[in-house]
Amino acid sequence: MRYDAYDPLIAPARPTAGLQFLIAGIVLTILIYYSINYLVWMVIFAMLTSDQSMAVITTIDQSRTPGSVIINLSVFALLSVSLAISVRALHQRGLMSLIGPLPWAIMQFRRVLVGLVLLLAVTMFLPMPNEITPLPNLPFGKWVMFLPLTIIALLIQTSAEELAFRGYIQSQLAARFPNPVIWLMVPSVVFGLVHYDPSLPAQNALIVILWATLFGMAAADLTARSGTLGPAIALHFVNNFSAIAIAAPQGPFDGLALYTFPFSLASTDALTTWAPVDLLILLCCWLTARLALRR
Repeated sequence: MRYDAYDPLIAPARPTAGLQFLIAGIVLTILIYYSINYLVWMVIFAMLTSDQSMAVITTIDQSRTPGSVIINLSVFALLSVSLAISVRALHQRGLMSLIGPLPWAIMQFRRVLVGLVLLLAVTMFLPMPNEITPLPNLPFGKWVMFLPLTIIALLIQTSAEELAFRGYIQSQLAARFPNPVIWLMVPSVVFGLVHYDPSLPAQNALIVILWATLFGMAAADLTARSGTLGPAIALHFVNNFSAIAIAAPQGPFDGLALYTFPFSLASTDALTTWAPVDLLILLCCWLTARLALRR
């Protein structure tokens, strides 16, 4: 009964609920995404020298500057475009059908966003052990200058991932399988696995996968409870804004962060210390979002 609100978001998926459609849609989306991505970068590199191209690749790959992080986040727009083409071709659905009623989604997004921003403001002032206390990174003036682009890029990235995992994969599975365990767990596990980083120690990589899987379950539950992607996008946006723009682990992707933690994701001891704190914050965010939806 608690997932009754989800039915309108599942309904457009029912005519093509077979697994063959979902698998074909995932494969087609990936192929289109990488094809467009390849073409875009080939056009860019054609205008650069070999040395300039290598410098651009290295800078974007490391994401140690604000511009490189924004580019990495903005590229996710290609995922939304690819998904839109796939769902139209294979499911005769528009991209908006993955979101739910737009006015309702925007209202729910706003409610959850306000609640989570208030929670984030409180957690920022909580004391932390010295070994994980953030250190200044980007000068405040420069951080503010990039803030509008940061917000836009993060909305692009988080919306794209929610459209793919909760909007598309979850709704298609929900149309095929009545058991919520299947359509809550499967997209969440896949979401966790795509966060696998082979450069990390095995234990650290497992922690990242576990955290991403639990985040996926929280976003999946909010989507099913609310009937739109609004709350999941708000949760994802606030989480990524905190982890990318407020305080990021040192190393790749810390270019936009106002602060950095005095450790990288490769530090097993520090990550083991921080992981329970981060999981507790995730739990509080999920509960806050649920309370915001009850207003």
